[in-house]
Amino acid sequence: MPANLTPQYLEVEKRFREAKGTEEKLAALEEMLAVIPKHKGTEHLRGDLKRRRAKLKDDAEQARRRKGGFSIAVDSEGVGQVVLVGPPNSGKSALVAILSKASTEVGEYPFTTRKPIAGMMPYVNIQIQLVDLPAVSDTYMEPWVPSLVRPADLCLLVGDLASGAVLEELEQVLAILERSKVKLVSLGDAEAPAIGWARKRAILVANKMDAPGADDTLEILRSVYESRFPIVSVSAQTAQGLEALRRMIYDNLGIVRVYCKPPGEEPSMKSPVVLPRGSTVLEMAESIHKDFAHQLKFARIWGSGKFDGQRVQRDYVVQEGDIIEIHI
Repeated sequence: MPANLTPQYLEVEKRFREAKGTEEKLAALEEMLAVIPKHKGTEHLRGDLKRRRAKLKDDAEQARRRKGGFSIAVDSEGVGQVVLVGPPNSGKSALVAILSKASTEVGEYPFTTRKPIAGMMPYVNIQIQLVDLPAVSDTYMEPWVPSLVRPADLCLLVGDLASGAVLEELEQVLAILERSKVKLVSLGDAEAPAIGWARKRAILVANKMDAPGADDTLEILRSVYESRFPIVSVSAQTAQGLEALRRMIYDNLGIVRVYCKPPGEEPSMKSPVVLPRGSTVLEMAESIHKDFAHQLKFARIWGSGKFDGQRVQRDYVVQEGDIIEIHI
């Protein structure tokens, strides 16, 4: 089966070939794996890209050890990895604790979090990984923090509504990340990253809505940032806005849940197939079993405003909540 590589993939591949250092090559490989079409024709190429990525990571680790340094990584779990970044005392740890029940260290003093702490946030019938990262500040920052933002699927930029300097703190976080060639953008951002850069989708989480004067501070944040990021206001102390935050995280991961229905049987609504938004019936079939991709004849669909059981072809783009009966 031909690979049918997209122009977007070929452009990133060109940047990989032109990359000079290990970090630039790794960033390009991560993007190549993100944009490469997922079907039978690219199976060997995807495997090769993953092997190259593993080797580059190993080379980078060996180089750090020779220099006496170290690296930290968090293996992605669930349907997506979401990292939390923000200034000291913005409440990131408290949010991760209440959303995922992870054992984070919550304190009133700055820089409480000194290592990444991961927890799983349930959302309906899936699990999303949340990763609490150490604070980002010019005063002090663990040097490996930007490297954990790069591979994440989504970033929560957490602002402190109780702080009188919230705008300055958030701008400092954004500037520090950009010094490491990591730029936070909105979900609709389609601009290709420059060589060595990572453009990561972000949500601005305005925390501590229970603080005095929080409403006024929130309005200021909206006036400055609502054209750049989706904004949600929450309180980790009172649980205000947390359900809206869960929904916004899911919506901004760029994924859909669909359900497989064996012919003549009822679908299992507890175990969705999770796919990148824009995936086709063919790609769904391949995600279930690689042989299904070339055995697939057609599918029947329930949902998406279609007639129940309507027949669709291999290139039909699946929608959130579709129930799909695969015929091979």
